[in-house]
Amino acid sequence: MKIHRSWHGVRLRRTDAGADPDEPARAVTIPASWEDSAAAGLAALAPGHGPAALPAAAEAWIRPVAERACKAGMEPSFADRLHWLLQLRRGAPTDSVWQGLPTPNPGFVLNLPAFLDSAGLFDAGAFAEAVETAVVALSYAAPASARLSVTMADLSGLLCALGIAYGSDDARDIARALAAILRGRADIASGRIARLTDAMRPAPMDWPVPPTRTAVPGLAEAARAARQQALAVEGLRHIACTAIVAPGPAEALLGVETGGIAPAFSPLLPSGGLSKAARAWLAVSGVTAEEALAMSMAGGTPIPSYGSAEHAQMYDAVAPYIESMPARPGVLTQPLPVAARADLPARRAGYTQKALVGGHKMYLRTGEYDNGALGEIFIALHKEGAAFRGLMDNFAAAVSLGLQHGVPLEAFVEAFTFTRFGPAGSVEGDPAVRQATSLLDYTFRNLAANYLGRRDIPDAEIEEADTIGNGPRDGSPLLPLELPADASPRARRRALRVVSK
Repeated sequence: MKIHRSWHGVRLRRTDAGADPDEPARAVTIPASWEDSAAAGLAALAPGHGPAALPAAAEAWIRPVAERACKAGMEPSFADRLHWLLQLRRGAPTDSVWQGLPTPNPGFVLNLPAFLDSAGLFDAGAFAEAVETAVVALSYAAPASARLSVTMADLSGLLCALGIAYGSDDARDIARALAAILRGRADIASGRIARLTDAMRPAPMDWPVPPTRTAVPGLAEAARAARQQALAVEGLRHIACTAIVAPGPAEALLGVETGGIAPAFSPLLPSGGLSKAARAWLAVSGVTAEEALAMSMAGGTPIPSYGSAEHAQMYDAVAPYIESMPARPGVLTQPLPVAARADLPARRAGYTQKALVGGHKMYLRTGEYDNGALGEIFIALHKEGAAFRGLMDNFAAAVSLGLQHGVPLEAFVEAFTFTRFGPAGSVEGDPAVRQATSLLDYTFRNLAANYLGRRDIPDAEIEEADTIGNGPRDGSPLLPLELPADASPRARRRALRVVSK
């Protein structure tokens, strides 16, 4: 397939990625500067199971859409606009459009932080044009669909880059103005298509007047202009065009960190680094990473966080403008009692256990209080996918927080032993555990043996399906690790204390 000229000169890289850790990886080609999560997004969006290159995959859905739009009277440069939206990571359709599948409600994601210009200002004009482009693209990608879902994403990331606190009145006014542009420009585009197709529906002006001012220059004026022009629309092609939806692979492709209008509940990525939004907030605040670390160690909050209460307020601000919304976030009126957190000592004992579970290498590391009680765990995987590693990292952090807040280890052992998912199978290198139904099952069997002295947990029954594909890729047999057969990790380390060099 001939690649669109806008991709000429774009440096690309090829990598293996899967839409899901349990699915086989496929070779995908994306721009060299895009992160691995974008590769996973393309693996989920592109049709088929073989190699997929972003320029060709984009051309495959853009060309027929642009041809239909041009035949209907749209400008000849419509394909250019769609390619540029994707290259700038400003917008992309959802999976049904990429794969040419019929759907009653096709979607298009607009990545709000990508509309910041080189000076750090929000380009309201480009955002308004992108909304109309999205409506036209979906209209000709799915001509029979009466409902569209054009959505804005990563509001939290945009606010961080602008230095606006998510829970503030200024943030909600910005969100109202953005939602007004989204609704107004979508109605304008739908009305334009209605005139071309003679398929008119009523165009009720059932959404409020946007704010008269915002902290973003020009945004309030663009919102009022969108509403004023929408008032002149005689009829609409669609029943609805705007929505706030759950994030999917299109968001991953665009580099969206926070779905829809939700706050960023954590400044950390699954890999443990700071998110783009967190780095942007520090940059706007004039705080270096070292200063932020020092503030955190002193008990400060260099990067603010927000919860369900602020999310609900943002929902209420945006909902009058958007035609399809998810359920309103629930707010706890009476916080549940939480035990005080018992901090671990700065220098702590523990052990590191290396094991193979069904042929997959993992490391389990523990940290202890001065009395020998377990206070934290870390799970490191060798060659698993980035998404799976990130999930296990965060799971271990959640268990550690529970232990430090007084949740007994016995509760975790009862909850997570016998959990069943791959990799699973025979355990090599740990004399306390012979086999496991999953990495979590192995982890808590090990902890039960070494911290609770429990040897009464029945052996896991491994089904044949659990072990398929979990052995070494070269087909060689598993060899036992050279560890004493009669010593637990705690016995091996005795009173050893690990200190830095």
